[in-house]
Formats: sequence, structure tokens, C-alpha cells
Amino acid sequence: MAKAWAKASDLRRLALALNGTTEAPHFDRTAFKVARIYVTLATDGETANFKFAPDEQALKCTVAADAFTPVPNAFGKQGWTTATLSKLTIPELQSALEMAHAHALPTKAKRKPRASG
Repeated sequence: MAKAWAKASDLRRLALALNGTTEAPHFDRTAFKVARIYVTLATDGETANFKFAPDEQALKCTVAADAFTPVPNAFGKQGWTTATLSKLTIPELQSALEMAHAHALPTKAKRKPRASG
């Protein structure tokens, strides 16, 4: 059985299925976010930029070097990683989306102690 390679339509469908995700324009890309953006899709639909933790980025870029590469600027040092969709299977895309989505969930605000007096 042939592998099904990911496309922009798969990214959109899978991202919007993740809890709380919305889609909106972001400069020349389409962004998918919850509390923060976790993936952006290029207008040509060929690549997407995922927000991973630096160690997750290193793992993805090592295990699937043909599909993942750090964004070549300061954003790349923060974990932003470009993926070529046609080099990912649907399960690989799903895994990357879930990993990035986890970083975009809202964090609970810490309560500041009330001043006495």
C-alpha cells in the first residue's frame, strides 16, 4: 500500500480538529492558534512552520531531516521549524501538529497575593 503524503488541506483539517484551534491570516501565511500561534501554512501550501520546543525541533530535524529544518533566523532558535508537507505522512503530520498544539494552550495565570492592610 502506498503512503499518503500530506497536503495543505490535511494540515487545515487536522489543525482545526485540535481543541480550541482557530484559523486566521498572519502576514503572508495562514496561522492556526489557540492562545498562541503554533503552526503557519505558506500561501503555496507546500510548507508549514511549526512551533516546537528546541529539543523537539532537534529530534524532528534529526529523525526526519528530509522533512524538517529549523527556520533560518532567530525564530528558528526559538524552535520554529519548517516542514515540507509532501515529505510527511498523515500520521507524521498529526504528530507534529499535536506536539506544537500542546505549546499553544493557555497557561493558568498565577494569582498575585493580595496586599494586606
